[in-house]
Amino acid sequence: MKQLYIKQKVFSLGGKFTVKDQQENDRYYVEGSFMQIPKTFSILNTTRDEVGLITKKIFSLLPKFFVEVNGREILTIQKELSFFKARYTIDAVGIEINGNWWDMNFEVLQHGNVIGKVSKEWFTWGDSYKVDILNDEMETIIIAIVVAIDCVKADQAASSSAAST
Repeated sequence: MKQLYIKQKVFSLGGKFTVKDQQENDRYYVEGSFMQIPKTFSILNTTRDEVGLITKKIFSLLPKFFVEVNGREILTIQKELSFFKARYTIDAVGIEINGNWWDMNFEVLQHGNVIGKVSKEWFTWGDSYKVDILNDEMETIIIAIVVAIDCVKADQAASSSAAST
């Protein structure tokens, strides 16, 4: 089992994350687009090659996010029509999320087998997540899922604060 840590930079305009291993070595860099349509987050490996991409669909009645890994679309996250509380669905072939993904405490399963576990780290400056990778081949996909869900949450928070002003 491998443990990775995602740390969001609090005062980053475009949304930046660094994914580190247990020895504090950089494993991935995540860079969000700033003032760009559509909004995207690129996941880069240590040689700065793009290995994942999260894109927010711009012409959609309800927010929808596409997640690609190595050029292949692996899942979508879409807001459902709901009157009381924001609800989202995750659609992926063979991949499912069990647990409270809105609070970032969940397991990632592939065909019923746990391949990763995600938990939010409390008492940190900015959002931090611990990610346990149980299947090394799925590492990039699991990182992309965590970043995509965080992106959805940030988008929801931004629209909620804009609506209240």
